[in-house]
Amino acid sequence: MEAAKIIEIESDKHYIFKSERLGFRDWKDTDLGKLAEINADPEVMKFFPATQSREQTKIFIDRMSLQFKEKGFCYFAVDRLDTLEFTGFIGLSVQTFEADFNPCIDVGWRLKQSAWNKGFATEGAKKCLDYAFNHLKLKKINAMAPKANLPSINVMKKLGMKEVRTFDHPLLLNDARLRECILYETPGNLS
Repeated sequence: MEAAKIIEIESDKHYIFKSERLGFRDWKDTDLGKLAEINADPEVMKFFPATQSREQTKIFIDRMSLQFKEKGFCYFAVDRLDTLEFTGFIGLSVQTFEADFNPCIDVGWRLKQSAWNKGFATEGAKKCLDYAFNHLKLKKINAMAPKANLPSINVMKKLGMKEVRTFDHPLLLNDARLRECILYETPGNLS
């Protein structure tokens, strides 16, 4: 059997849904080391207060798996379909930090550097919004990023999300570079 056919058969087994180039799935134990490597990359974590340890990464994966079981969505583990290579995460998550717009559901992403500038974040987030509105029947999705995070803000704009306002993120108040964030919103169905 051709290698491409084997990859296709294997990939169909465990994806919740797929976009053109990405497969979205629940987390596996084998993802820990790969995501920990991404979370330890200072360039990937440039718009976060710090890199994350392996233990912090495990807590995140456990929280996402539990959220998926309870709500049917999370920041999904994402593989490239052409190689089945773990690339990072893209998905939906409940945000509960103290703010007048929370709790809300946001769309977010974190990809390894080799996956940057290829349109994966936009493609994946668009598919997650489609899943949110058409499968989960959610009414509104938010996204947020520090004002300094222009790459993520550009993705939000490409998604057709509208800027709602700026706010000081309560978990980033001690970080002058990241404190001021922008809240975006996508009401209704994008398709």
